[in-house]
Amino acid sequence: MKSTNATGASVKADADRLADFVLFTQRSCILNLSTELNKGNISFSQFFLLTYLSSEEYLTMSDIAKKMGHSTAAATGLVDRLEKLAYVERTHAAEDRRKIMVRITRKGAELVSKMRSEIASDLANILADLDEDQAEAVEHTKRAIHGRTMH
Repeated sequence: MKSTNATGASVKADADRLADFVLFTQRSCILNLSTELNKGNISFSQFFLLTYLSSEEYLTMSDIAKKMGHSTAAATGLVDRLEKLAYVERTHAAEDRRKIMVRITRKGAELVSKMRSEIASDLANILADLDEDQAEAVEHTKRAIHGRTMH
């Protein structure tokens, strides 16, 4: 059995390798995202909002502000631009017309799906090039993260 020091050193080494992996994959994915998003004239913040909306039936403006870490006014600006590009639509809640609900459109969902596929493809290429130690560190970390999200 490993001593606490050896385990701590092993965890630190795994964390360091994973940090390098995350930084490398992030650079790769962000570069591809940047190129693709520039074609559609949307920002990273707008794209991240679309990814949130793609997994929800709708979000209210206050939900959007909270998830994005913005004021409601800033969230409204993000939604305005995405609505002009037909990536989202606004509707009023039946029970309270003052409540604005924002939904992703088919066009927005298609953009998110396309970008997700490209990111998955990039990650598959990166993972295929990992050596055994790197792959083991990634798998170990994946299990640890998955275990934390299940609690």
